[in-house]
Amino acid sequence: FDRAIEARSSKDIFKDNEIVIDVNAIMADMETIKASTEIYEQRLLVTGLFDNQAMYDEFKARVEVVEGVRELYWHVQFMSEEEQAAREEEMLDWADALELDATVGVRLIGTAGIADVNLRVAVDSFATVYLIGRARSEEELKKTLKVSSETEGAREIVNYIVVNP
Repeated sequence: FDRAIEARSSKDIFKDNEIVIDVNAIMADMETIKASTEIYEQRLLVTGLFDNQAMYDEFKARVEVVEGVRELYWHVQFMSEEEQAAREEEMLDWADALELDATVGVRLIGTAGIADVNLRVAVDSFATVYLIGRARSEEELKKTLKVSSETEGAREIVNYIVVNP
């Protein structure tokens, strides 16, 4: 039942899709896939890890002017290849980050009282779980944060969920 309660209009979803297409076009133009996006109600979350400072700077500058973004949550990092090698032990590889992302998502789907269709999940290279979307109540928000933080492998939770019945 909770999955059927999408808390926004088709027009809102269309606006979000336009923004994501614009950001993906920037990545395609720059020939990079070093960033990921999640969006809800024109609130754009961008995560990623760049090892080229000029590319990082250009990507950030271009994303910051994408039309229609109400709020930008920028969690893209620059870290040289040397720094990444030095921190390799604490970093997830792409497959492990995807697995953690999917695990959090499945746990949200399986928890009564969470309308997971209104939530988006992203995970970065350091096992930080980012949540964005809408909760229908403070109780639903607390439950979402609890489920996410108790997911094995999640090191930190960053919450961009708004409560709006």
